[in-house]
Amino acid sequence: MAEKTDWEARAANLLKAELKRKGVTYAQLVDRLSAIGVDDKEANVRNKLSRGKFSAAFLLQCLEAIGCTSLSLH
Repeated sequence: MAEKTDWEARAANLLKAELKRKGVTYAQLVDRLSAIGVDDKEANVRNKLSRGKFSAAFLLQCLEAIGCTSLSLH
């Protein structure tokens, strides 16, 4: 399996940090994604974040689902 690039790791870490900041578990994220019409399984979400391989659309869907209105990229 290919290793994560620095950018993929940064994207995954950014999303994980926002989930932690909001106190949202992967299971809760899946429920919140479902509420906005995005169907995914907890295992799939966990794998995407572990690999760091997900689309910008998925990142935006997750941020929307957890109520994130701003990000700091530093």
